Formats: sequence, structure tokens, C-alpha cells
Amino acid sequence: MGAVGITAEYDPFHSGHLAQLREVRRRLGEDTPVVAAVSGDFVQRGGPAAFSAFARAEAAVRCGVSLALELPLPWCASSAETFAAGGIAVLRAAGVVDTVCFGSECGEAETLLRCADALDDPRAGEALRRHMGRGISYAAARQRAAAELAGEDVAAALRRPNDTLGVAYIRAARAQGWDVRFLPVLRQGPAHGETGSASDLRARMREGEDVLPLLPPGAAEVFRREISHGRGPVFPEKLDAALLSRLRALPREALSLLPDASEGLENRLYDAIRRGRSFEEAAELARSKRYPLARTRRMLLHAALGVTAETAAGLPPYLRVLGMDAAGERLLREMRSGALLPVVNKPARAQEGAPREREIFALGERAHDLYVLGYAPGAVPACGEYARTSPFRMEQAAGDES
Repeated sequence: MGAVGITAEYDPFHSGHLAQLREVRRRLGEDTPVVAAVSGDFVQRGGPAAFSAFARAEAAVRCGVSLALELPLPWCASSAETFAAGGIAVLRAAGVVDTVCFGSECGEAETLLRCADALDDPRAGEALRRHMGRGISYAAARQRAAAELAGEDVAAALRRPNDTLGVAYIRAARAQGWDVRFLPVLRQGPAHGETGSASDLRARMREGEDVLPLLPPGAAEVFRREISHGRGPVFPEKLDAALLSRLRALPREALSLLPDASEGLENRLYDAIRRGRSFEEAAELARSKRYPLARTRRMLLHAALGVTAETAAGLPPYLRVLGMDAAGERLLREMRSGALLPVVNKPARAQEGAPREREIFALGERAHDLYVLGYAPGAVPACGEYARTSPFRMEQAAGDES
């Protein structure tokens, strides 16, 4: 049996993530290795992760992930479809994964496969355009298109965040020609926003509450160390001035180069940047029925970080290793001959690679240099930490949760 692949933010790694790893090994065997594509420093909601990618990857490995690979910008801070495409590309390119696992509200692979079939139907595009022409959001139009082709019960998956990502993973694997098995795991623990969820934990940290006792011990140990050194948690307001100053320095033309920029949206963004007194207020001013807040946040974040439609095109060009245990090291040895992309075990490798590798690595480096401005003043490192940080290695066997 090959490894199981998971794409995750782990922001922060919590008991639900640990339950997923345990369920994978309950079903497939205790020795099953897990490869995780872990989001970089900025995440899907259009803001910074609470802790750096390096810390979150270490926490995941200490809690049972065998090998953590980076999901780099721009894929980690994008829509569900782009996020899924990037994650699937990383897992596929590793060459050692034969099963993709994800949390699911329904836990039924057949339902999610049928929903993916509906969205891949040639008729779905026309239905999507028709509904969007009525002024509704892309997400709502997509759900209505799926309902027309597969029924309301199947389309209901697109109202649930984890199932929506599951459908996106299935579609991305098909688009990339990857014949892989899917293992949806019924989501355990609180839903998004409920007590104990990642969003709830972040909100409580923002209020100054100590949530570390609620986390798995291995993750709590990592995040406790990061907090003691002033390296988090990083919240959007800590980067507000840095992001807004970058945005206000941009010419209007730069906003037309963003991924998904269309229909004069750059003018709306440009005006919002100048009227808004914070990054969040600018995103609020730019939102509309057609462009919800999460999308305007991501677009403004892309603008501030230098992500363009050109840099976001295609798929990740390399596999950067963030952390591993003993099982992960064995997977890395297999990847030397079987990986479909260059494996970056030493950061200098990406800096010496092909132009596309250097371009994406430099994008991540600039983003990390901005991200660390959210640390406590005395903890902010000089520029270049992203390119100097080596992968975390844990000597214990995979599955250690201490």
C-alpha cells in the first residue's frame, strides 16, 4: 500500500485533525504513512495563518503526519478549486500517494463523485453562466447548476465547506489525469465556527485565551514554543499597515493583472483601497453580491503579495519538504526516483532551479518576509528566513502523538 495524501491548513492543528489521522490508520493499517500538503504562511480565507508554515508542519509531524510538503503561494491562498488543484498536484507529484483523504460532512464518496460528475458535465458551464448572469455569486450559481444536472440532494454537498473541497479534489485529480482512490472521513468534532473548531480557536487566541490545553500535546508543544519566542499567533490586524501600504502603492493597472480580475473589478478594488482605512475595510468596500468578502480579501491579498494571473497559472513547480518523521524519510528516498517534480529538501535547490521554480520560491520568500512582521517586535528576523529554514526531522516513529 502507498501513502495517504491530505491537503490541509492545520491552522492550528487540533483534535479533529488528529482524529482524521487515527481514522485513516484504523481503516488502512497502523503503519500507513501520511503525506500532507500544508498551506504556506497565508491561507484560503485571505489572511495570514496563526503560525508559520514551518511551525504548523512540525506540529503535524509531531502528531502523526509522516511527510509534510508545502502548498505554496498562490495555491494556498485561493479559491477552493485552485487550492484543491494545487494540493492534488503536490500529492500526485510526490509519486508515493495512492489514496487522497479529506474530511467530509456527509462521509459518502458516491455522493461527492456524483456532484463532481455534474460539474464536469459540458452542460454545467452553460447553466453556470446563465445563473451568474442573474447577478448571483459564483458559488450559488455553481450549486444551482449542479442541482439541475444531479438533483438537490447531490448539489447540497456544495453548501458544506468540507464536502465542497472534497468535490474540488475529485475534479482536480480527474483534470490532472490521476487515477487515485478517495477516502472521505466523516468529520468529527465541531463544525466551522463552533466551539473547538479552528476558527473558534483562532478567535479565542485573538482574545488572549490560552487554547493550548485544547490541542493535541505534540501540537501544543510546538505552538507554546512559538508563542514564547514571539513568533505568533499572527492575526490580520498585525499586518494591516504593511498590507495596506503595499496596496496603496499599486497603480490601477496592476489590479487588472490579478487572478479572476474581470469586468472592471480593478476599478472597484482601486477605489476601495483608497477609501478603506484598513485591509479589512477595503475588502468590505470592494465586496458585492457577485464578489463575496472572502473573494475580495483574497484578491487584495494577491495584489499586496504580488500574485498575478500569470504567476497563478498552472500548478506548483516543485515539492518543498517542510518536515518528516522516520517513515517520511523512507518516502523521501522513494521520491528521489519516483517524484514527478523536483524535490526541494534544501531551500537553495529551488533558488537554483528552472525559472518557474525560482519565480514561485521568490514569491513565497517575499510573502514570508511580510508575514514575520506580525511577530512580536523583538522576534522579527531579518529578511531571508524562508530560504534559510531546513525541514524539521523527528526521530520517533510515525504516529507519535506526544
